[in-house]
Amino acid sequence: MDRLWYAAYGSNTHPARLALYLRGGVHPDGGREYPGCRDPRPPERSVPLWLPGSLYFATLSPVWRGGRAFYDPDTPGPAAARGHLLRPGQFADLLAQEMYREPGTEPVPDLHGLLTAGRLRVGPGRYETLVLAGELDGFPVVTFTAPWRSDEVPSVAPAPAYLWRIGAGLREANDWTAERAADALAGSPGVAGHWTRDALAALIAGPPPDAPPPDLPPGPGR
Repeated sequence: MDRLWYAAYGSNTHPARLALYLRGGVHPDGGREYPGCRDPRPPERSVPLWLPGSLYFATLSPVWRGGRAFYDPDTPGPAAARGHLLRPGQFADLLAQEMYREPGTEPVPDLHGLLTAGRLRVGPGRYETLVLAGELDGFPVVTFTAPWRSDEVPSVAPAPAYLWRIGAGLREANDWTAERAADALAGSPGVAGHWTRDALAALIAGPPPDAPPPDLPPGPGR
């Protein structure tokens, strides 16, 4: 396997956020410094995707000060996402950074095993369960999420700055209006009950909100 589609459903739907994981740097949204991938090249392609399953928000991000996006492949969907065509090493380095680890400190996940099993748990952490979500143009569509189901954890409302990134990324990927992007997110646990569809559309249509100063990142397993 020399290429795969990384299916981003959180803030990495937005190219400015993804670029931090690839090239490294400090983003004004969250203030966290990203080391970047050992191979910093941009995706060969980026395309809109629909994943079988649904999006939900849970746990508390020390960067965004709100709920994190997760993907539950075992619930009715679909979930809007954005596919980025990456090399396996880039995907491994991106996964390491999501878990606050240095790229290159751990082996590349057994992606061939993932193709056979459909899912692969590479650790206990919140983004250490790999999911094969399909195939596109001869390359596997792969994402990572938590080991638990969406109904096993309490939902947590996402911060406006984080939600804006996701909505703006989906809007750009699909050439959607802000209202259409809001429709894709409004029913997600963590968003539902905290944001009306109109308020969410207004957020996505506007400028990026300021993000609060981040806490220090927690340990790798959290």
